[in-house]
Amino acid sequence: MWAKIQKHSAIVEIYSLLFIKMVKSKKLIEEQLQRKTNPELVKTIIAAKKKKNWLEVAAVLSSPRTKKIAMNLDKINDEAEEGEIVVIPGKVLSQGELNKKIKVVALSFSEKAKEKIEKAKGETLTILEEIKKNPEAKKVRFLK
Repeated sequence: MWAKIQKHSAIVEIYSLLFIKMVKSKKLIEEQLQRKTNPELVKTIIAAKKKKNWLEVAAVLSSPRTKKIAMNLDKINDEAEEGEIVVIPGKVLSQGELNKKIKVVALSFSEKAKEKIEKAKGETLTILEEIKKNPEAKKVRFLK
């Protein structure tokens, strides 16, 4: 039973990601942006929407709150390579350890997550800061 639920959840997640990639236009992002009240989130979505390579991030961030992404350090550690720049279009949480020197870019970080990343000689930046530094999203990998 549990395996069926997990399989169904994975299928739903894949379809929702495909929906975001295939269907979400700049116009839809703009419509969803109108409902946002967090000024930092609004600035980030606007900046990401203007850059072709960051459009996927704008699509995820403009989605309803129930679809927001929160990722723990252990998952980032498993998926990221040493020296890589990873973007999490959501919040980074502190569960687990990070033992690689990576640059983590996210909408926000928990205090403990930030401490652990810096302890591992990594770097933390907000998505808005990274868009300004790297508008072409060169050598960036998006994790969801």
